[in-house]
Amino acid sequence: MSAVAGVTIRPALADDAGAVARLAALDSARVPEGPLLLAEIDGEPWAALTLEDGRPIADPFRPTAALVDLLRRRAAQLAAAREASVRPAGGRGAQWSSARA
Repeated sequence: MSAVAGVTIRPALADDAGAVARLAALDSARVPEGPLLLAEIDGEPWAALTLEDGRPIADPFRPTAALVDLLRRRAAQLAAAREASVRPAGGRGAQWSSARA
């Protein structure tokens, strides 16, 4: 795939279960469990990636390698953002002192 125009990367919702099952069937894979990212071209699902283990499923009749790469990059961004949000500022807990100057 030479262009990524019309690509949407988004979390899969409960309403996407049928589309995810269809992708899994086309890919001869089991339906992934847990949170997924979905890659759509012009509103049509072409690939998905599980956020738990990074396993992709994709329509083998379409050029999806670049989409899977985009899904992996977005998953990495989300993981880094989650990690940064739970890590205390400065890498350590706040230092408190009861000594007065």
